[in-house]
Parts: sequence; C-alpha cells; structure tokens
Amino acid sequence: MSSAFSRRKLLAAAAGTAMFAPLLKAAEQAAAAPIRQGRLKQSVMASVWGQNSPFSFAERCEILSMLGFSAVDLPSPDQISIMADYNLLPAMMTGAGTTFQDGLIRKEMHQKIFDATHEGVDACVKAGCKNLIAMPGERRGMSREEGKENAIEVLKRVAPYAEEKGVNICMEITNSKVVADQRTDQVFDDIYWGFDVCRGTGSKNIKVVYDIYHVQIMNGDVVRTLKDNLDFCCHIHVAGVPTRQEIDGTQELNYRFIAQEIANMDYEGFVAHEWRPGPGRNPLVSLATCFEILVV
Repeated sequence: MSSAFSRRKLLAAAAGTAMFAPLLKAAEQAAAAPIRQGRLKQSVMASVWGQNSPFSFAERCEILSMLGFSAVDLPSPDQISIMADYNLLPAMMTGAGTTFQDGLIRKEMHQKIFDATHEGVDACVKAGCKNLIAMPGERRGMSREEGKENAIEVLKRVAPYAEEKGVNICMEITNSKVVADQRTDQVFDDIYWGFDVCRGTGSKNIKVVYDIYHVQIMNGDVVRTLKDNLDFCCHIHVAGVPTRQEIDGTQELNYRFIAQEIANMDYEGFVAHEWRPGPGRNPLVSLATCFEILVV
C-alpha cells in the first residue's frame, strides 16, 4: 500500500483531526495487523462522499480499504477492476432495466425487464456480486394490490435464471413521507409489501434491500422486523433519521445497538452506509466515525 497519497491527502482532508491519525498509522501496518472489521461487512453508497468530492474513484477505494470497508454499492462495470486492486467487492449492482419511476409494477415493461435482468444477472456473475437491484416503481394511480400482483408476475419469470446463477434480485423500500426524498408515489413504501412480494414469487432469490432509514420512517420497529423477516433480506442500508445524515448521536436511532443485533442474527450480507455528510462535517472524519459505530 502506498502511503504517499495517504499522508498528503488523507490527513490534509481530515484537517489534522487527532482521531484520524491513529487510523492512518494502523492502516499502513495493515499487512501485520489489519484494522478490526468486526462481524459485519461494511459497504458504502456514493452519497457518503458529499458533493464535489476531490477524490477520484481509485482514491476513494484506497481510503475505504484503509478504514476497513469491504465493498462498494452500485459500482459501474469499469470500476470493478479498480476495486479489486484494494480488495473491495461489489455489494450490489444495477442492471434490471428499472427506475424509481418505471419499475416492476409496469406490465408494459415486463419483457424489457426480463431481458435486462438476464443481462444484469450475467454482469453480477462476472463481477462476483450476489445482488442485483430492481425498483418496483411509482404507482401513478395503481393500487398497491395490483402493483404487488404485477411485481410478482415479472419476478416469477426472472427468478429461475437468478436461482441458477446464484444472484438475488432485490427490491429497495423507500419512504413516501419525506418530500425532499422525492419518492412520495413509490409503491414499495411499506416493508411488508416487499415481504409479501417475496413470498408470492416462491423464490429464495427474490429479496429486499432493508433500508433502515426508510423502514424507520414508514414502519418503525426496525430490529424486530428485520429479525422476524431476515430470510427475505439480502442487503442493508443505513442512514440517520430524521435527516439522512451520519448515523451518530445526532440522530434518533442507536446504530451501535442495531449493529450488535444484526450481528447476533448471523446476518451474512453487507451493511452499506447511505447517509450524507451533515453541514460543516468532514466526509472523511464521518466515514471513520460511522465505520467504527458498526464495528461489533
């Protein structure tokens, strides 16, 4: 591992924060004593870097590797080889032909989704990724029950190939309360809707992304709900509630407790950070702090 970038940019970006120096020193000695990762495999979404980040993708990977992260969510295919240089895995990928607007519940799109999902599954296999995200989409007047039936229909079609290749097709819950999140018409705004779809397909490879930020807003009872339905969950996202910022003491959820409970469930997937740095917060310091919160 090269330490030139680490010392010049990492410490400068961290503004000489005292807490960051020990992490950097430990990372430089990683061959003998790697940073403790704990029982949970941690990943990140791009949101954690904030806006106008000065770091290239390769530099981000180096930082993540030094801190002890295991993966990156939603990388592009051309980023996979860069991640491999830093022993980072793709935790989840896109490629199912769906968007937040037009998703699984649109019957007129089912053939397109079927074809795209096959290609997406193949891309996951090539990248060594087990999760392919698929969005259920906006209702636009459709009842949730009809949307559920439509989603089950297309997922039943793609499930056999996903099972054959060992890839999970995973739907991500969103909330319909926070206008700023721009998801007020999503059909999947109740975690139990997603669990019902999984059951309806009869496939062990149709699952949900358990986004704790959204589940807390829409359903609450995040630990018990996850524990009772763990078989339907292949990936977890975390962010602070109510602001979607860091998962520290400035927010209402106790993520140290949540992390301990997830680990005690023997959950084997990734837990991905999807928070945004709060105003005036240094993204690198936040990364280090939030990583440590989930180390159990």
